[in-house]
Amino acid sequence: MIDATTLEALLPFIAVGFFAQIVDGALGMAFGVICNTFLVTMLGLTPARASAKVHIVETFTTFVSAVSHILHGNVDRRLFFRLLVPGIIGGVLGAYLLSNVDASAVKPFVLAYLVGIGIYLLVRGLLYPPKHQKPKVVEPLGLIGGFLDAAGGGGWGPVVTSNLLVQGVEPRKVVGTVNTVEFFLTLTISATFIANLGFTDFAGPVVGLLIGGVVAAPFGAFMAKRVPTKAMLIMVGIILTVTSAYGAYRAIIG
Repeated sequence: MIDATTLEALLPFIAVGFFAQIVDGALGMAFGVICNTFLVTMLGLTPARASAKVHIVETFTTFVSAVSHILHGNVDRRLFFRLLVPGIIGGVLGAYLLSNVDASAVKPFVLAYLVGIGIYLLVRGLLYPPKHQKPKVVEPLGLIGGFLDAAGGGGWGPVVTSNLLVQGVEPRKVVGTVNTVEFFLTLTISATFIANLGFTDFAGPVVGLLIGGVVAAPFGAFMAKRVPTKAMLIMVGIILTVTSAYGAYRAIIG
């Protein structure tokens, strides 16, 4: 277990939080995956404990990210409300059923699906000119994404962002809207964690991840507005494929 009580010891966590939020703010996914992996592999935390810490951090980082995306005009209001209610319902259901349902059983299949989506987005970005169109399937994505995020320790960004991009929605609007809805989703899921864990879990790693994530949040929104659609599709495809493949590998080997 790493002691993260001094400024010097906090620096690695600040760096991880900064990098993870830059990726998440610009591409709409991966903060939870990056931070969870770091906490489990470097600190030896259990996945459940790591997920609790990351959700607490995300309550603050998603708020700053949401404000930044709104200021940069990256949020589609109609899409926001179509995702908001189903997402919260899914999050509440996932949190409620977590103690009775083994979410790990379905996780490898979800991750395998996301690998396929990642490869599709990568190929689409490389070979085809981007075409923007209105999404047809939104509410079910919000429900499923919210449920998986609560019950499986992550999944909102990869599930919702990737599928909206597949449907042809403008990437910066997808990223901005999904990140903004995520604040309300994370706030709902994190309420129980904060009540049960108290302020002691804000020491060490959580503080470092929080500092790095909050500082990086405005930069992610800035990048999402200016990165070309084709480049964003390629980057999302790579990030989604790599992180999902790694997650599926870990889930299969136990």
